Amino acid sequence: MQLSFDLPLAPAMGRDDFLVSDSNAVAFAALENPAAWPAGKLALIGGAGSGKTHLAHVWAQDNEAVITDARRLNTADVEALASAPLVVEHLEDIAGNPYLERAMFHLHNLTLANRQPLLITGREEPTHWPIALPDLKSRMAGTPAIRIDAPDDMLLMQVMVKLFTDRGIDVKAPVVDYLVKRMDRSLGAVQRLVQALDQEALTRGKPIGLRLAGEVLDKIDTQGA
Repeated sequence: MQLSFDLPLAPAMGRDDFLVSDSNAVAFAALENPAAWPAGKLALIGGAGSGKTHLAHVWAQDNEAVITDARRLNTADVEALASAPLVVEHLEDIAGNPYLERAMFHLHNLTLANRQPLLITGREEPTHWPIALPDLKSRMAGTPAIRIDAPDDMLLMQVMVKLFTDRGIDVKAPVVDYLVKRMDRSLGAVQRLVQALDQEALTRGKPIGLRLAGEVLDKIDTQGA
């Protein structure tokens, strides 16, 4: 009997794991040269599952940057964070919190005063963030933004094939094409789908073909409904 264990793999966040396509090429190129960023800062914008967190981690690795969550700035050492290249994630989520907004205002100013590049991530353009602190709002509104688009078919296929390969699974091209045309359009959805297919194939002791792929897709759709 084949034993199966539901052990999700941690998302790979390295440069070699980031696949460039038409949907993210402009953003990828913009992050390659932080010295060219106006005023030394940039906002990376994209929806959930677009790959912005992965790209931010790639930039952090390349530039020996620190990554922090804006929602935890109330317990952070702002001066230490501002002493190196910095990534601040989920910044629009602190809008309306006076303590976090003031901490971010101080961190923004100190990072740039130290001539360290500042990368900010969010879902929408900084001009749309409902920040209450006027000084922080103006600084965010003045931050250049680059958007990473939702993944296109080619990127979804490339990521799916890589995830299957990483698990030692050989899946035929028609199965990948079938899945990409019917799945939720996000990189997170690709990872969840590959994990579910791997688990189901192990449980049944069968390879991943069109029939199994369709059944797993139907199961995921039903659970998400």
